[in-house]
Amino acid sequence: MKTITIDPITRLEGHGKISIFLDDDGNVADAYVQIPELRGFEKFCVGRPVEEMPRITTRICGVCPEAHLMASAKTCDAVYHVDLPRTAKMLRELLYAIFYVTDHATHFYALGGPDFVVGPDAPAAQRNILGVIHKVGVEIGRKVIETRGACHELIKMMGGKSVHPIGAVPGGMSKGMNRDERDKVLEAGKAAVEFGKFSIDLFNQIVLGNKAYVDLILSDGFTHRTYNMGLVDERNRVNFYDGAVRVTGPDGGEVIKFKAADYLEHLAEHVEPWTYLKFPYLRKIGWKGLVDGPESGIYKATPLSRLNVSEGMATPLANEEHDRMYKTLGGKPVHQTLATHWARLIELLYAAERWVELASDPDIMGADYRIVPTRTPDEGMAVVEAPRGTLFHHYKTDKNGIVQEANLIVGTTNNNGAINLSVKKAATALIKGGQVNDGLLNMVEMAFRAYDPCFGCATHAWPGQAPLHIRLLDREGRTVRDLRR
Repeated sequence: MKTITIDPITRLEGHGKISIFLDDDGNVADAYVQIPELRGFEKFCVGRPVEEMPRITTRICGVCPEAHLMASAKTCDAVYHVDLPRTAKMLRELLYAIFYVTDHATHFYALGGPDFVVGPDAPAAQRNILGVIHKVGVEIGRKVIETRGACHELIKMMGGKSVHPIGAVPGGMSKGMNRDERDKVLEAGKAAVEFGKFSIDLFNQIVLGNKAYVDLILSDGFTHRTYNMGLVDERNRVNFYDGAVRVTGPDGGEVIKFKAADYLEHLAEHVEPWTYLKFPYLRKIGWKGLVDGPESGIYKATPLSRLNVSEGMATPLANEEHDRMYKTLGGKPVHQTLATHWARLIELLYAAERWVELASDPDIMGADYRIVPTRTPDEGMAVVEAPRGTLFHHYKTDKNGIVQEANLIVGTTNNNGAINLSVKKAATALIKGGQVNDGLLNMVEMAFRAYDPCFGCATHAWPGQAPLHIRLLDREGRTVRDLRR
């Protein structure tokens, strides 16, 4: 049996490889996404004061630290039994909306977008942000850089740091917002709305205007009918910061709706020996292996999933785009993996609109931006929607607030089963008779890349032993000793 290995996978955070196994006829027999790295955040959080968790868990990842900041701060609120004042909730959600704009822009323009803008079979050296700028023009590149720069400046202003922010604390935020800061945020938010509209227009021209790309999106090789998961508000509209977790079936009907405190009743995790990444699944349906359909407990938790489980977007422009996407693709739910890129841009527009809504509310400048916790800490769970998927934090402490147990189920972990399904199906559809080239392998990566995976925060399983390879060389470069674990 021949093995094709894509190692490392490109345009992601962290490290992973794809192993594709061909049968004697050169067709795909199996394919897996393997994660060889191990990080132990759940373990080394034990023994720390719980109020330090928002600062510690942001260090998991430099791409989405705001997601862990918010999930951790909300979990600390639950541990201390604190109900936040309105201004505190608004400030947190505002910071989070700003983060969403920059994060989704990064993926579309630098990570996922190059496959469509410069082409899936373009030379590898061109499939990057520089290739995108060369194709669409320097002015568009400037828009992307300016938008991301403005977002990071505002995150620094509100969160204390532009990377690994620390502004959300148990009971609220560490600082409020004055009028000058509000005016700066509001002006940038209006520009972000225009950027969101511009990005969707670009997608319409480059992707939807190309029949070959539309056919690729709709093809069976990039389609999987799984359950979907996402956070919704009281009207079942998409919400990133707060709400209930809603799960819908492959047919689109609601299966479960639950609060973060009940997540263990509905989710379980499966472990395979060939990867450090766990496989969450719906507990009541069960683990049936890497297969899709209503009998399999595998689910997706992606931007497309959030739209699939919702009854629309909570802001007007994004809701118009939501309706247009489903009308174009034949109704809800949509199971085409590559349509996730379209959903991600609709979410970018929603985040920008929500940013303006929050900044326009006078209460954003209120004095009640924190309540100091006074109750004895014990146990708490919380959930937010990270850009990559639903993110759960769960801490147990002693009476002094020292963490005794910590569990994190992050967005990429929630998507692990679906990612493996998508990679195998794409590889099976594309690789025939052993014929392989760089363009075909990149299209296999496209199935993986649509999930915007982040393995830095997803690989926290324990116990485990990270693989180690040490090669000792002499001064002439000859191998003297080769050590492996």
